[in-house]
Amino acid sequence: MRFLQSLQQYDEELFLWFLQRRSYETLVAVSRLVSCTGDGYWYVLVGWLAYWAYAGTGTRLMVTGLAAFAFERPIYFVLKNTLKRGRPQTRFQGLSGHIIPSDEFSFPSGHTSAAFLTAVLCAWFYPTMMPGIFLWAALVGMSRIFLRVHYPADVVAGAGLGVICALTAIAWLGG
Repeated sequence: MRFLQSLQQYDEELFLWFLQRRSYETLVAVSRLVSCTGDGYWYVLVGWLAYWAYAGTGTRLMVTGLAAFAFERPIYFVLKNTLKRGRPQTRFQGLSGHIIPSDEFSFPSGHTSAAFLTAVLCAWFYPTMMPGIFLWAALVGMSRIFLRVHYPADVVAGAGLGVICALTAIAWLGG
């Protein structure tokens, strides 16, 4: 129990460190744009574009992506609604998020999980995309911290969940 309290305290301190960056207002403006690229409808659009543009590989990406999200979303919802970790604005008086989150709990970050799931799949099927797609996924995660809706541990857990679910789908379907 003491370990978990120490971990929570460290996570809160790291969260506050992010908010004290010199260019914080600029980071918030950029984060709003980056965070939107992690909204669910973009994944559907990317899947359909890959399906239509790259016949064989696009179909495999889309099918593997559907399987990966079929694993990831239920796990994400169970974790979020079982652990019920409050968002930062519930912990720190006077702190409000820069966006309105879709629910009241923060662990794990769903945007980050979906972004890393997508990054792994895109890197698997289109290896030349690897550097850019992982940079994008990391920026989605960071944006959630700068927008004050997630702690750093939420983002790390979301990334891990996304990676594990993507690799599971690849292994299951034979990539």
